[in-house]
Amino acid sequence: MTKHPERDLSPYIERGIEDARRLCAQPTIAAQGLGIEETARLVEGLLVDMGFATQWLCPSAGSPVIYGELQGTGPFTLLLYNHYDVQPPEPLALWDSPPFEPTVRNGKLYARGISDDKGEIAARLAAVRALIAEYGTLPLTIKWILEGEEEVGSPNFGEIAERYGALFQADGCLWEGAGRSPSGRPELCLGVKGLLYVELHADLLAQDAHSGLAPILPSAAWRLVHALASLKDKGGSILIPGFGDDVRPPSLGQLAALEDEPDTSESLRDLYGIDAFVDGLSGVALRERAAFGPTCNIAGVWSGYTGEGVKTVLPAEASAKLDFRLVPDQRPARILELLRNHLDAGGFDDVSVTQLGAAGPVVTPLDAPFVQKVMAITEAHYGVRPSVRPLSGGSLPLLQALEEHTGVPGLFAPGHPGYWRSGAHAPNEHIRLDDFGDAVRFLSVLFADLGSSL
Repeated sequence: MTKHPERDLSPYIERGIEDARRLCAQPTIAAQGLGIEETARLVEGLLVDMGFATQWLCPSAGSPVIYGELQGTGPFTLLLYNHYDVQPPEPLALWDSPPFEPTVRNGKLYARGISDDKGEIAARLAAVRALIAEYGTLPLTIKWILEGEEEVGSPNFGEIAERYGALFQADGCLWEGAGRSPSGRPELCLGVKGLLYVELHADLLAQDAHSGLAPILPSAAWRLVHALASLKDKGGSILIPGFGDDVRPPSLGQLAALEDEPDTSESLRDLYGIDAFVDGLSGVALRERAAFGPTCNIAGVWSGYTGEGVKTVLPAEASAKLDFRLVPDQRPARILELLRNHLDAGGFDDVSVTQLGAAGPVVTPLDAPFVQKVMAITEAHYGVRPSVRPLSGGSLPLLQALEEHTGVPGLFAPGHPGYWRSGAHAPNEHIRLDDFGDAVRFLSVLFADLGSSL
């Protein structure tokens, strides 16, 4: 590893915080089509100011992807991915300060998007700015993809990845960053689960009826409830025939990584206000289930009257949204087929299934050279071996497109300014300002050491 001189990065950290405030003051809500072009131009301007050559990569539909490239002196080429869109801020009443007026309180910066993902964009910009100031140029080449539709499932990113896969070629890719565990230990994550998101719908009557007719008319609500109940038993086992047939068991190396992960169960129980996890899981078994357990989750159910007071109604329609988190080697198309077959076999052929989103799982091997380099740099910087999560419980649909069309190995590395209680997607989303400074310091070291690693 390069021996890094002690240097004062505080001017670059302060400039990065100002960049973060500028970015977060601009609403960029993909779900509402709000502020997309304005933020894209702001992001491009920040890149151009630092010497990046930029392009707008525009899919046939949807938001532009900003691409920036800055040539460095070293042989290593690093691909960065970030998104500049954010979740809607509602419910607004739960915010202690306006979501698009970045506010500092008690050493924390509050704003929608500061943790997910505008704060990280600013931290990466600050690290690049610091390295250019120190070396006069970058010690590696950086290619940077910034998209504006991640919070709505990146529906058009596949087209971009297919069209520009050759442009995105690199020696490694940093996806959105990771941070530290509640104990303070740096973390890496090597992949994400796949996703199948569907809507189930029962439509049994021409219109809602008086509930007094319940003895003689079918209920869409009960029909849907029975269909949902057929998917899992009371113990939580998924009952769709063939659902787990393609599941690839974790490798010995992945299991060893889980053994080495810190125990965060107490923090999770405290965060979610529970006494115990499903099936009484704890320790390594809990971490293995979280990482490698496929899921069938009801994300939402609605039917009939749900307002205040009483309305005696027999619902004509009922709907539910489900997400299936998939592990290697499950594929969304196959799970969709199995779901349809299961419902038909159970007599629920009148319950429609509409696919709303899909992505395959993506996992970078633990022994990949890029992974080993980032692990070594992280350990040298922090003085402690990082914990490695082989697979995240979340999904990023764009990663499948990146993997398919570029083949560039990627991971989530430390350098994200958020922490486990930052409240991404929630009211009062925030980061700790000290964590922002830590992220900039680590990223400057990571970029420099990668630049000298070939």
